[in-house]
Amino acid sequence: MAIVFYSLGAAQEVTGSKHVLEIDGKSYLIDCGAFQGSRAEADRKNREWGIPAEKIEAVILTHGHFDHCGLLPLLPKKGFRGNIFATPASRDIASLVMMDSARIQARDAEYLKKQAEKKGEHFTWTPLYTEQDAIAATSQMVSVSYHRPLWIGPAVQLEFFDAGHILGSAMAVVTVARNGSSLRIGYTGDLGRKGKPIIRDPELLPPVDYLVLESTYGDRRHDPTSDAMERLADVVRQAVQRGGKILIPAFAIERTQELVYYFHMLVDQGRIPEIPIYVDSPMATNATTIFQVHPECYDEETHQAFIKHHKNPFGFNALHFVTSVDESKALNDLEGPAIIIAADGMCEAGRIQHHLIHHIEDPSTTILIVGYMAENTLGRRIREKQPEVKIHGQWFKNRARVEVIDAFSAHADYQETIEWLESQDTSQLKGIFLVHGEKDVQRVFKEHLEKRGYKNVGIVEYGKTYDLE
Repeated sequence: MAIVFYSLGAAQEVTGSKHVLEIDGKSYLIDCGAFQGSRAEADRKNREWGIPAEKIEAVILTHGHFDHCGLLPLLPKKGFRGNIFATPASRDIASLVMMDSARIQARDAEYLKKQAEKKGEHFTWTPLYTEQDAIAATSQMVSVSYHRPLWIGPAVQLEFFDAGHILGSAMAVVTVARNGSSLRIGYTGDLGRKGKPIIRDPELLPPVDYLVLESTYGDRRHDPTSDAMERLADVVRQAVQRGGKILIPAFAIERTQELVYYFHMLVDQGRIPEIPIYVDSPMATNATTIFQVHPECYDEETHQAFIKHHKNPFGFNALHFVTSVDESKALNDLEGPAIIIAADGMCEAGRIQHHLIHHIEDPSTTILIVGYMAENTLGRRIREKQPEVKIHGQWFKNRARVEVIDAFSAHADYQETIEWLESQDTSQLKGIFLVHGEKDVQRVFKEHLEKRGYKNVGIVEYGKTYDLE
């Protein structure tokens, strides 16, 4: 029985996860994510498919972030009629993300067409997929709870384990039965961290022969959460003194709900004043509703508060959810200090760009970076405190105060990943494949792992096939 692994995305880069396990000619796709980066590069890469849809036996989705689920609607569009396996919460989140992406693409197409007509140019760009394609992909999703082994193909079994990354995130263990024995491959998807609010810690996997391991933060450590809470409180207090706004680019799923949870806690503890907090994202509002209907994913602390004591960790007096465009525009005329949390998390699209246009040149403004910013994104340029940045084709001077708190990352750092690995039974581990990380970071992480005695650690190259024995 021939078993081959290869990657068509997130190979020596951080976004666009798309990996393939091929078993006797049948292909199982693990994640089908969109590449995020500069618009031109992202559009090009997302149109390069790399595998015939009819060759895919089944799809495994580890979680609902855009860079893991964002291209799922291309599957039915290209003729795939099989199952897409995901946890119940991941199914709901991915459905929301895909529909949001389809709507954004439709709006972009309309806007770009008008701009081209004004210039007398011929318009050729088309969306990758439509809302109908997103609905079709959702209809092919099959919900599978954690710890419920399921046969997904001839001699191929899938089992999900909690990854502790976002609501519903899973590590996938694929067991291939062959000649009276079996081969077991583990995919971490995005590996989470211990002690995160709302969701449970990452679980341990059963012994695997091969592990496909993410490496986003393979060269650095996160600040302790306790230190980060004090820094977050300090950023708020300073902004209040200056009378300015705090702009927080944050993805609508996980990071937004986590920040709301932390702000709620800081207000309750009297560590920050109760200033207005605006979640400026229809998607984040809908995502928060999804959080509320999936208590099976909560850790014990949240379960006690939310289920037993009827306290809502996602809402309090100072919090306002903004959905309409007019409401969003009105935020720019607000006087006095306020916190505005808006997507996109890497500042490449969405309402955060409009808030930046209005406030980035104001020295009283604070831009708070709380998540990973990929190469060649507006968010990365702001994080690097570049003196000028381009937004919507115009240059703006970056006069705002830029603060960075890495401790809120949902990805394990290299030490946390190694500690997770060392808690596992690795007695039958034959090799580790590193994905989802920038090249230089992966080289450093590979050295860390090898120093700890892990053998056959490979950095996965795009399109290169790896035989699993």
